Amino acid sequence: MRPKKVILCVDDNEQDLSVLKFMLSTNGYRVLSANSGQDAVSIFAENVVDLVLADFSMPQMSGDQLVSRLKQIASHVPMILLGDPQKMNGQIHGADALLAKKNCSPQELLERVKIMSARKRGPRKGMHRLAPDHELAVAS
Repeated sequence: MRPKKVILCVDDNEQDLSVLKFMLSTNGYRVLSANSGQDAVSIFAENVVDLVLADFSMPQMSGDQLVSRLKQIASHVPMILLGDPQKMNGQIHGADALLAKKNCSPQELLERVKIMSARKRGPRKGMHRLAPDHELAVAS
């Protein structure tokens, strides 16, 4: 049996967070949750996380600020921001994906989570990284 993918859900709205946790856990994911950006950073630093799903609009630390902070810790972890596209101005904000919180169906969200949590980042095992072009030129 494969280990469950771990998803960190971050939302200051307890009801939205409960819905996300229920939906993801009933679909086979292990869910960690946080009510604030500060809590999310602590949880993220202490656990192996396969995907972060965060609300864009939160007090103290916005979803955008949270994604920036988490990417400094582990840039390879995919991150999805949920929010109002008008407030996000259509910019990605460092997240790997944006989803409209109110217009996103549960099926669409689950499909995006499935795709993004399965995504492998960085070099594959056993593969060697190629040196950047300028290093190759110097070595010649």
